Amino acid sequence: MRAVVQRVRRAAVRVEGETVAEMGPGLLALVGVAREDGPDAARELAHKLAHLRILPDDEGRMNRSLLEAGGSLGVVSQFTLLGDARKGRRPAFTEAAPGAAAEVLVDAVADEARALGVRVVTGRFGASMDVDLVNAGPVTILLDTARRF
Repeated sequence: MRAVVQRVRRAAVRVEGETVAEMGPGLLALVGVAREDGPDAARELAHKLAHLRILPDDEGRMNRSLLEAGGSLGVVSQFTLLGDARKGRRPAFTEAAPGAAAEVLVDAVADEARALGVRVVTGRFGASMDVDLVNAGPVTILLDTARRF
């Protein structure tokens, strides 16, 4: 699984003008699922998100996790993270998991994070979403459970 993680002051997800998710300070994770991903990858990503120490401590240093700081986690599916644009000008999405399989794993990331005690909000899988956020820092981290980077 692949994720673009942004530390945010706040974020919201809208579908056709309707707000489907809102959150305050925490992390917003745009999550893509690869064909070879399974439940272990979802569990690993959820644990990494819950324990990633990029929230500020009392001295302003990136030293706290969501669990320590009490922040929220936004999980938004984004299959385009698996786009391969190394050849030509049009990305290929052949590495992205089919929708039904990807939905199960994106939901598993959210469920596992909740089980760890993180407050989680989600987008709407498969929908065309407008994601508004205020990136704090800015801080943006790339994660890949297959460790391709």
